[in-house]
Amino acid sequence: MRTMGLDFGSKTVGVAVSDPLGITAQGLEIIRRKEENKLRQTYARIEALIVEYQVGQIVLGLPKNMNATEGERAKLTREFKEGLERRTGLPVTLWDERLTTVAADKAMMEAGIRREHRKDYVDMIAASLILQGYLDYQEKR
Repeated sequence: MRTMGLDFGSKTVGVAVSDPLGITAQGLEIIRRKEENKLRQTYARIEALIVEYQVGQIVLGLPKNMNATEGERAKLTREFKEGLERRTGLPVTLWDERLTTVAADKAMMEAGIRREHRKDYVDMIAASLILQGYLDYQEKR
């Protein structure tokens, strides 16, 4: 069973999936939308990827503040989680995503990706980091 990792943003959703054994995460794509509240096509694309990759569960990054409190973005993420569960019927686990975007940006910088091109990949890499953190945690349990 594969696990899908999602990095939910105001206008994008980074998507990653695990290998069939649940050991490694690979970035898939970034789903883009024109308006923050327009989620129908986003849900439809996620559903199509779930079928294509035979996903059995979802890990969704939860944006917390550095002091572990939750702000408006976390509230919107929780609402997105509820929508995902309703639409897909799959369990959705929230996973602390603090510093994943920073780590993704740093990894791209170290790989020599130019600053103007980093925004094209950062959400997908962040989704991979969220998912890999979850998979590593599950392996240690």
